[in-house]
Amino acid sequence: MFAAFRRRYLDVLASIYLYNEHRGYTSIDRVLEAVRVRAPDDAVFIAAIEKHRADERKHYTMFRRWFELQGKMPLKVDRALGHIDRFVEIIFGVTIDDLDTQKVIDEPEMFERLCRVIMLTEMRGMWQVEKLLKSPLIKHDPVMMKIFRIVEKDEPSHWMPYRDWLARTGRRQAKWTERLTDFWIHRELLFLKIPFLFLNPWLPRRTDWADALEHEPAPRPLTA
Repeated sequence: MFAAFRRRYLDVLASIYLYNEHRGYTSIDRVLEAVRVRAPDDAVFIAAIEKHRADERKHYTMFRRWFELQGKMPLKVDRALGHIDRFVEIIFGVTIDDLDTQKVIDEPEMFERLCRVIMLTEMRGMWQVEKLLKSPLIKHDPVMMKIFRIVEKDEPSHWMPYRDWLARTGRRQAKWTERLTDFWIHRELLFLKIPFLFLNPWLPRRTDWADALEHEPAPRPLTA
């Protein structure tokens, strides 16, 4: 019974991470577009965001490889399980797909707010990975441990550039309302949505990969 529990736990966890990593790197494209227009001479910030995007893509590929090694497809999860999705919906009142990139470019306050949302999301992700690496359920799977160690190493560089940009341009750091929103989303996922997902035996699996229609070379795949 414990083995079945562990398999289900890893299945759910990896499916959620796979979704969030894919959502992460595809969403960062519009952040890059905005920065290249707003601050074309800020090579350091642009390079940091490019690295962030590349890392998210790499992480997606690693979780995809984990499923391939298991010989199965991920569970079909959607934006209800996406931390950044929920954050954007609450702060901006629209989905990520409906977020107006031109408004992000044109309105400084909107771009500043988006940077804080990304920063808080990535900080939350770093803290979560630290906890997962201590979990016996994760330690039992050497491939999953390897993935999360790589993610742990990458995470600081995913939020620090946004914090530093806010500081050096005189923008305010995260508001208490934004921090409270981040806290609420995490608790909502942890205690409501993920348990429901775990206990739902009718949840289907994906029939294709999220990046199936993308035309870019995949990072070097993870090996067992």
